[in-house]
Amino acid sequence: MEFRSFLPILRAHWIAIIVFVLVGGAGAFGWSLLQPKVYSADSSGYLSAGDNSDTGNALVGDNLAQSKVKSYIDIGTSRAVAQYAIDELGLKVAPEQLVTRTTVSNPNGTVLIKVSATGSTPTAARDLAEAWLRGIAQQIKTIEGTDASGATSTGVVQLIPLDSAVLPTSPTSPNTRLAIVIGLIAGLVVGLAYAALRHALDRRIRTSDAVEREFGISVIGSVPIDRRFTDSERLVSMDGATDYSQRDDDDVAVAEALREIRTNLQFMDVDSPPRVMVVTSPLPGDGKSTLVANLAIALAAGHQPVVLIDADLRRPTVSKTFNLVDGAGLTDVLAGRSAVEDVLQPWGNSGRLFILTAGKIPPNPSELLGSERMHTLLKDLSEQAIVLIDAPPLIPVTDAAILSHNTDGALVVAGVGKTTFEGLSKALQNLKRANGRPLGIILNRMPRRGVGSGYGYGYGYGATYRSRPPQQEPDTEIPEDPAGQLTSVQPAVMAPEPSPSVSEMSDFDALLLPDGPYELDDQEVATPSSLFSDEAVVGTGRTPTRREMRERLRKST
Repeated sequence: MEFRSFLPILRAHWIAIIVFVLVGGAGAFGWSLLQPKVYSADSSGYLSAGDNSDTGNALVGDNLAQSKVKSYIDIGTSRAVAQYAIDELGLKVAPEQLVTRTTVSNPNGTVLIKVSATGSTPTAARDLAEAWLRGIAQQIKTIEGTDASGATSTGVVQLIPLDSAVLPTSPTSPNTRLAIVIGLIAGLVVGLAYAALRHALDRRIRTSDAVEREFGISVIGSVPIDRRFTDSERLVSMDGATDYSQRDDDDVAVAEALREIRTNLQFMDVDSPPRVMVVTSPLPGDGKSTLVANLAIALAAGHQPVVLIDADLRRPTVSKTFNLVDGAGLTDVLAGRSAVEDVLQPWGNSGRLFILTAGKIPPNPSELLGSERMHTLLKDLSEQAIVLIDAPPLIPVTDAAILSHNTDGALVVAGVGKTTFEGLSKALQNLKRANGRPLGIILNRMPRRGVGSGYGYGYGYGATYRSRPPQQEPDTEIPEDPAGQLTSVQPAVMAPEPSPSVSEMSDFDALLLPDGPYELDDQEVATPSSLFSDEAVVGTGRTPTRREMRERLRKST
């Protein structure tokens, strides 16, 4: 595995890794503060043997000292030396305990004996080192100065103190710097292990590549997260399709992602593009209702008539999202209490988006959505518009799976960082059992930065995707009278903008009119679907409004 394959893991868990490193360093620093301070002092002595009056004797003595110095190292760690130091310093410790606080060594190739002693204070360490060296000297004198008969004399080998111990200025233990470095390294190791473990155990969806590799279904779009969304405002700005005028960067990112989904749907099946699509998700909270509402706006902005049906008869939200009047809706149409043209509600400025709210919540949503009337309604609506259906989640209930059986397929919305691979797999299995067709997967709430970001160009165009400049007031003409006095200011007469051609109007407006045929003028007779065709231009050179059409129909009858 290459190093760059670990980069997504580091990007995903870099905060945790830094926290572990800091905790390791702080823990090591705290540990060092809690440890007792230990000071160390050194003293050394020279082992002399024989008479140094001439060179021969000196050479013999040096050889003798070198042969015995190794033996005296063991004497330096004896209980006898420890007891000597205890008696001299007046300590109240056991000899065995004092031996552990001293170290006796001999540098290679020399006749020096070096004593290192530790203590809780600088003075204690210095005194112990000096007393210990004197204790070794006393033991050597005792051993070398006693003959076989037990008589004492001056020994041939003697230990002569050289350097007295220096008072230490700083403790040798704990080593705070070393402890902190070790703590930082340990924290880094633990942090990397934690990141690798989390990555291995994390089954939440992060990237589109992982989804396509796991299920073999195309991801037709990734919608970035928009923290501006609230319960009352969840619609993005889209030219010609919304009533909002502000366009901030969040809106632009989401709108661009929706245009990408719109394009992918158009080219999904060129010969037979989907006309009726169910939008659902594995579990509640994946954002499918917000996404289908904005997708309907995007399709309508692409000059296509769109009908959005709220088929989530358990928790309907479309009417609240679009701020529409609750009342008669889908359930009333299916029950035969209302006609579809009476309950469809237009929304926005484009005249291409119509919404069919849920209506009264029934006790049997699944049976109602799987009825023949629902199938006939979707078939009739799809002849004149693209139909989007906001359906309940796939795992808790079967409503979406039942609907997908009578439609062109389902768009499954998965929340990035929320939906798991197991959850999405179960949702697709429920869809497959109902003979439904998954048109594609949409990843919702995709992060803009960091691991899993699906936006390579990062929406970095900046000023090219900013709010529209404020509209300027129309130019005014300021005439001047002959006397040179300014007259009252009157707005200049602006030439009317050309109205859109009839071909640009939605054919689906005919559903808002009573059934025909109707007489348009003395020569023409039209049905509701032909009222908005290219041949329906009536004399004025512009498209008649809906009110004018109703008035004309009323006069013709």
